[in-house]
Amino acid sequence: MRTVDRHRLIGELLRKREEITVDELVAECGASGATIRRDLEILASHGVLRRVHGGARSLVDRGDNPGYGQRELEDQDAKERIAVAVERLLRDRDHVWLDSGSTATEIARRLAPRELTIMPMSLRAVEFLATDLPSGRRPGLLLAGGSLVPGEQSFRGPMAEANIRSLRFDAAVVTPCAINLKDGLLAHDLEDAAIKRAGLESAGRVIVACTGSKWNAQAVALVAAMDAVDVIVTDRNPSTEERTLLENLSVEVVIV
Repeated sequence: MRTVDRHRLIGELLRKREEITVDELVAECGASGATIRRDLEILASHGVLRRVHGGARSLVDRGDNPGYGQRELEDQDAKERIAVAVERLLRDRDHVWLDSGSTATEIARRLAPRELTIMPMSLRAVEFLATDLPSGRRPGLLLAGGSLVPGEQSFRGPMAEANIRSLRFDAAVVTPCAINLKDGLLAHDLEDAAIKRAGLESAGRVIVACTGSKWNAQAVALVAAMDAVDVIVTDRNPSTEERTLLENLSVEVVIV
């Protein structure tokens, strides 16, 4: 099993269990104890888990929002496909508002060589977008400022929200924490919801990018109803009933 696959499996196991031992991971991954211990040290340094004697403890409490390091391991293949599809929806010289989170970071990676102007809502995305490429091309950047959330490295607060609302974007790429057809787009906290709402309300076109795990997930803060959305890019195939509801709302669905 490749290192990246072991890391993803360990992350998935710790989403379901409070604690796991090295011996159990040896059996699950088919790797040596020394390899597993190295994996746990790396994942602990990335904020995915906490090392304890003989194993590791989950940092996800009672279904709370996992930390960035945990989410970065999950659904990576789907996020890459979503990023490719989102890139195709954007036109050269568009002004784009880009949400924060692990899916948004993957989208930023894809947009790095594009001729765009982007307001990314996390330093993780800025890192990809500000890197000079051999081609000499990279997007123009607008930074929202405001407060920086530790771990997430995302911009929040009234200053960021005001700076977003002072501009108009051709497209907003929103990565919700949860989505369902009854409530719409949801976030885990009010500050994040306010930032996402500012982004989509300042854009001419709203593109929602989310993996299947976000559908019907739990989150507490409403961002916007589904009628605010123009396109959903996802790896989940909606049911016939869901497709009918989305068509009635004139929401295009791109399945990757």
